[in-house]
Amino acid sequence: MSLLQDDFGRKFQYLRMSVTDVCNFKCSYCLPDGYRPDGKPKFLNLNEIENLISAFAKVGTRKVRITGGEPTLRKDFTDIVRLVADHQDIRTVATTTNGYRLAQHAKEWYDAGLRRINVSVDSLDPRMFYQITGENKFDEVMRGIDAALEAGFERVKVNAVLLKDLNDKDLPAFLNWIKGTPIDLRFIELMETGLGHDYFKAHHLAGADIRAQLLQSGWSKDISSSEDGPAQNFSHPDYQGRIGLIMPYEQNFCASCNRLRVSAKGKLHLCLFTESGVDLRDLLQSPEQQGELIERLHQQLHNKKETHYLHQGVTGVTQHLASIGG
Repeated sequence: MSLLQDDFGRKFQYLRMSVTDVCNFKCSYCLPDGYRPDGKPKFLNLNEIENLISAFAKVGTRKVRITGGEPTLRKDFTDIVRLVADHQDIRTVATTTNGYRLAQHAKEWYDAGLRRINVSVDSLDPRMFYQITGENKFDEVMRGIDAALEAGFERVKVNAVLLKDLNDKDLPAFLNWIKGTPIDLRFIELMETGLGHDYFKAHHLAGADIRAQLLQSGWSKDISSSEDGPAQNFSHPDYQGRIGLIMPYEQNFCASCNRLRVSAKGKLHLCLFTESGVDLRDLLQSPEQQGELIERLHQQLHNKKETHYLHQGVTGVTQHLASIGG
């Protein structure tokens, strides 16, 4: 079965699968007013997820990241992890979480087959953490990171969106933290979405500025691997942790794109920004539909654009990143 590839020669072995768009945090750059349901949501069930993963595995998907919203809000989250991990062709099962349930469940999720975890921590100052997330759960999240390290995850990453005039002063504290802690710290450049023009204008901090600071402080850029995708990773001989930069406004950011997205309601998104998605759900009801589903995936990849056009001021139709899993 031929691998998923677009018209620009990019191969897609990484699926970001959202399982809910519900989130219990109110992060100022994503869901400042909190989650607002549109009627009673009907997210993909376990049977639909099984059929989705089986099809993607057949066309070369080797890594699946379970996303949201906040994916661990699903009562069957552990079952979803186990279902994905049980596919022999899926080599890596990961998730991105706000970490509020991590302290209690890290070992359970690891035992189910989860191997990599990204935890969102936008500040190491509890007051700033509360200001950005709208939740007073800093200590809880940090205990969760400790639990993940103890559980034996292959890789624990911490995601932080650096924001001018908010948490940008936290950079020294973040660096001091990873000096003796073996985590990958990911700084994500703020991206403008449909609802966030004024916020973006007030708080955008260029990732290139952070890179310049790192290089001046003795950090060196790692040799890129196919797993990195668009991330630029940096190491320092005096630090146990590493730093990754996600800089969507960087020239050629999309050249190394290796991921596709499926929303919690079963829509395929070829890009985080540029289109409203293609429904797959009608082909997720039975294993007998797998051939047709795979054909639709191949057909849709002809529509993938060469770039997201963010650097030209195009924000696309995505209103907030929680809606399709970031």
